[in-house]
Amino acid sequence: MKKYLVIGNPIEHSLSPKLHNYWIKENNINAIYNKQKLNENEIESLISEVKEKKINGINVTVPFKRAVIPYLDRLSLEAESTQSVNTIYLNNNKVIGHNTDINGFELGIKNSKFETTDKKILILGAGGVVPSIIFALNRMKVSEITISNRTKDRAENLKSFFKNIKIINWGEIPEFDMIINATSVGLNKDDQIDLDFSKVGKNKFFYDVIYNPKETNFLKTGKSMGNETENGKLMFIYQAFSAFKVWHGVEPEINNEVIKLLD
Repeated sequence: MKKYLVIGNPIEHSLSPKLHNYWIKENNINAIYNKQKLNENEIESLISEVKEKKINGINVTVPFKRAVIPYLDRLSLEAESTQSVNTIYLNNNKVIGHNTDINGFELGIKNSKFETTDKKILILGAGGVVPSIIFALNRMKVSEITISNRTKDRAENLKSFFKNIKIINWGEIPEFDMIINATSVGLNKDDQIDLDFSKVGKNKFFYDVIYNPKETNFLKTGKSMGNETENGKLMFIYQAFSAFKVWHGVEPEINNEVIKLLD
């Protein structure tokens, strides 16, 4: 039986096993997918198990999407361009790091019916998933990308990969069409982002990469002000779809049953 898992810290919120095991069963694949809470000093030994074929594939979530890179043999173009890895597999005895978050975000937004062309985007956070979001937004022809992060230096580091982004201080809220919460604030249901959205107004799009819980306080705030909101469930499904295809050579079906599975 083949073995797959998702690693992160925290990891309790992850619905990856639920989704992947559903697709594994639907496609009659002899495999199991689990989740594992990890500390950073355990990454190297775990990835060595991929090389030894004890583990067939790994998904990577917060906060290890960059931390895994030194232990990989090669990066895909997407992972190299973003310095962010969320999918690991073995190919010709080389451990490969790949990024399916880019496609996941892009397809998720396209299915939300929000038109990104020439829109101004504000991203909260500068962590592991943010380079993937910026990469996707540039492909989607937005007009402006602004980053706000509590640690400004971390946001500034993104400029070495993406020259077109603007960096602002935490607490500033410029004019935007779409605001993305790419922080981990919201994984706990009582979490509140310490920003004042009272002057934002209506007809904006509030998007949270978090999908569990399905409505964070960030999204509740946006909705209460008359704005459209969307969580990261479709992004999660589409990035998982791409990882599943890489590992198994099969395109799993995305239907209403899959979407309801994660409610």
